[in-house]
Amino acid sequence: MADINLSRITKSFGDYRAVNQVSLDIHDGEFVALLGPSGCGKTTLLRLLAGFEEPDQGVIALGGQAVADPVNGVMINPEARNLGIVFQSYALWPHMSVARNVGYPLEVRGLGRAEREAKIAEALSIVALEPYADRSPTELSGGQRQRVALARCLVMEPRAVLLDEPLANLDVHLRETMQQAFLDFHRRAGATMIYVTHDQAEAMAMADRIAVMDKGCIRQMAAPETLYREPADHMVAGFVGAGAVLPIGDVSMRGAGRCSVRLGDAAIHARICQKAASNMNELGLCLRPEDVWVDEAGTLRGSVEDCVYLGGRFRLQVRVGADQVLPVYATKRARIGETVGLVISDGWVFNRSEVEAA
Repeated sequence: MADINLSRITKSFGDYRAVNQVSLDIHDGEFVALLGPSGCGKTTLLRLLAGFEEPDQGVIALGGQAVADPVNGVMINPEARNLGIVFQSYALWPHMSVARNVGYPLEVRGLGRAEREAKIAEALSIVALEPYADRSPTELSGGQRQRVALARCLVMEPRAVLLDEPLANLDVHLRETMQQAFLDFHRRAGATMIYVTHDQAEAMAMADRIAVMDKGCIRQMAAPETLYREPADHMVAGFVGAGAVLPIGDVSMRGAGRCSVRLGDAAIHARICQKAASNMNELGLCLRPEDVWVDEAGTLRGSVEDCVYLGGRFRLQVRVGADQVLPVYATKRARIGETVGLVISDGWVFNRSEVEAA
């Protein structure tokens, strides 16, 4: 395993810049997700790391060794980078058994049979597929096939495992099961993992850190809980987690890291980003559903536009202004059109135009 370092990586296709000056440091053994909407550059970044694409500018290093550096004429082939890759399609050979699919990279390397079989058995044990060694991939479920692909990566003892939306073809229940399988794999193997997805629930559930991408750039890289509670800008606040992002201008400081914001007739006490506290221009307020509750004692009033039961609580959409709709939690069902009082217990104020480099 090894650290992975990307420094000012740029990649264009014609006039379209898919990756724009991206710098990224991934620690040995870390699970990092590249998260963003379709077309944001996350898969291109993964392909650059794998060696399937060559950067126009910048340096990619694995374990301190440059594997791509166009200025100095360095471009190491994909097979020489020793990276395991798992695709959506699994890429298994149907005419080979599970064991031979897993061990085929070792055959190519010329390992002896005894050593090969020992490594195959160990890899299948890690993904809990020992009883399926002699089966054909066609006899397995989608989740089992995905685990075969993981085992094939592991048997190579790669520097890192790259996963390109590996759960996109699975149903909801199987996706949840495979999320746990990936976490188990990561904990047992200690592998560095880079996981590309547009599904924030997957990224939040599994990754140590998430790099949120948009238009070829990394908008913010942080732990899932930090992205959720302290988004760096408007894009991250709106893309990660359910909630509302409201433009604001009437902010007064209330001590270190705290401020007061007016919303209608209510004074909201919120946390504030350090950069926003020193630059009060283009501020935004991010509210999550757990920050807002129905309470008739609340001075902020709004009209219920939607009510969804989530099990143990209800989530409402409440309009409090011409263009302001808040996600709200309630302990009982509300009628559409009903006027309710709201209490806001928390919020996050940030510079809406701020972009954080990784």
